[in-house]
Amino acid sequence: MAAMKRSDVHSVAPEVAIDFLKGIMPFNSLDEEALSMVARHCRIDFFPKGTRLLTAGQTDITHLYLIQRGGVKSFITNDEGQVTLKDYRGEGDFIGALGIIRGTKANLNIETVEDTFCFLIPREIFLELIDTQPGFAQYYLKTFSDKVVNTAYNELRRHKWTLRGEEDLYLFTMRAGDLIKTLRKVDAAATIQEAAAEMARHRVGSLLIHQSGDPENIIGIVTDRDLRIKVLARGLDYSLPIERVMSSPVQRVLSQTICFEVLLKMMSTNIHHLAVERGGRVVGVITSHDIMLQQGHSPYYLFKEITTQSTIQGLYPLAQKIPDMIRNLIKEGGKAGNITRMIAVLNDHILERMLTLLQDELGQPPLPYCWLLMGSEGRREQTFRTDQDNALIYADPRSEEEKKLAEEYFGEFARRAIDHLVNCGYPLCPGDIMARNPKWRQPYSVWCRYFERWISAPDPRELLNVMIFFDFRPGFGDATLAENLRNHLVRTTQRQEIYLLHLAKDCLNSRAPLSFFRTFIVEKNGEHRNTMDIKRQGITPFVNFARVMALKHGVKETNTLARLKVLADEGHISRNLWQAASEAYELQMQLRLIHQLHQLDNGILPDNYINPANLTDLEKRMLKEAFSVIERLQTLLKTEFPVI
Repeated sequence: MAAMKRSDVHSVAPEVAIDFLKGIMPFNSLDEEALSMVARHCRIDFFPKGTRLLTAGQTDITHLYLIQRGGVKSFITNDEGQVTLKDYRGEGDFIGALGIIRGTKANLNIETVEDTFCFLIPREIFLELIDTQPGFAQYYLKTFSDKVVNTAYNELRRHKWTLRGEEDLYLFTMRAGDLIKTLRKVDAAATIQEAAAEMARHRVGSLLIHQSGDPENIIGIVTDRDLRIKVLARGLDYSLPIERVMSSPVQRVLSQTICFEVLLKMMSTNIHHLAVERGGRVVGVITSHDIMLQQGHSPYYLFKEITTQSTIQGLYPLAQKIPDMIRNLIKEGGKAGNITRMIAVLNDHILERMLTLLQDELGQPPLPYCWLLMGSEGRREQTFRTDQDNALIYADPRSEEEKKLAEEYFGEFARRAIDHLVNCGYPLCPGDIMARNPKWRQPYSVWCRYFERWISAPDPRELLNVMIFFDFRPGFGDATLAENLRNHLVRTTQRQEIYLLHLAKDCLNSRAPLSFFRTFIVEKNGEHRNTMDIKRQGITPFVNFARVMALKHGVKETNTLARLKVLADEGHISRNLWQAASEAYELQMQLRLIHQLHQLDNGILPDNYINPANLTDLEKRMLKEAFSVIERLQTLLKTEFPVI
């Protein structure tokens, strides 16, 4: 990161400054006298690519920056050094207005992403305009929220989508620590009756339990539901210690965790009360009720409808609500990684409830089994339209009779399940990679042999066709079957890595859709003329790289971003490459989601074909930067697999 050079500041002719200011809001609303005053005090500065302009919490903001040419990114870094990208800003955008008006230091890190020229307006001049020009001030006050949320919201604003109000941004702006109330806790030795009396006195639905004699050591939690189910329903003695009915250990979130992450954790674990931790100490509890009170259309409402649905047919319309829920989350500022994880959670709960009800219809299965999710479902990377990719694994039969019973039961189970999923809006897999296909509905030992064959004597063509199987994860049933199969895959890979060479070679065959002169390579003819397939040409190389590296190093994660993070944490890729690859992947997923959302809003079946001509200049530059990361991934693969 280059240091900022103040010596590069130059005076600029007033007429040049006026010409520039007349082309950007809200300066174009100023009269000639005001424009001339600003121009007289204006300076221009050049910042090379990688220059840190502002550092959050440290930089005093002395000027308003107006980007004349180039672009910057804004981001925050947490205590662990993890970077969260907020947005990109290009020509005509501003930097520093919020800090100047509030009189605070910079609230975000700002860094140039290419050589950048900025007009600099002194803080005093900017504040004078705020004080004397009502329309000018209103513009900045209105757009602050736009400038601090992430790329998705900025994109949607550019496409003239509107929000219902500032309060709807809470999922991505409010933190767990903002919602906690007074901490209520009792000693583990307190009786059940004493704990219940404490809950009634303070009108709370939960109490934290601390180690006897050590108030800082939280060891459990008890809720009003625990009292109903574990005490009243069982006729338990009220004089027993409360630790007899507490839940332990307590699931925790950090106080700085955004509410979206809190909600996602609650929905993923089906835990409705989470302890909030700050500085290593538990400072309160956040509940699903706290979050739902903040927003009437919270995804938690849909989650509750799904988990309490009593008929399979009742799930059909609930599954159809997921795109609308995701549309709301994008409009509220959700990043691609957030959105795809939420889609996966909601889809998983549809599947879990549907298969639970189906199993009730058919009776108990003859053997333990697990419904496997693969491909983008297995990676938790579904978008608005995802074909089914599933399979079924069951325990090895111990007799011919058990084998026959299993084939009959699971055959009928899979056929009905696939039909129900279609009615829920999940299309059939064109390649018939679904559990209704007997080939993909097999005992554990058969699945082991499948992977052994694919790994030990791989046919390159077949291997590419079955790659989605390597991204499997458990979707429903006995997860240990899937975990054992994953462990078997890891062990087999360690003994035989030749198939990884084929996968790596395929990665190297992918070429970023950029010409020698860094122009986009698009379809020349046909239905998709002047477009490029951002999934196949841009996103897939990142997915394939993360997969082959994860398989090589025994990483059991299936999600692409999670794989990249583990690879960096374990030292298999550099932190710099991890950050660049993660940002490049998310940028492309963001563009893909927004493209598909536009298509849905216009009654068009979602696809992955993006026309670069419809992107802004900054989006084009950032997409080119994202594509250039593909070459860095391929360079590393050549080092990892030198015989290719």
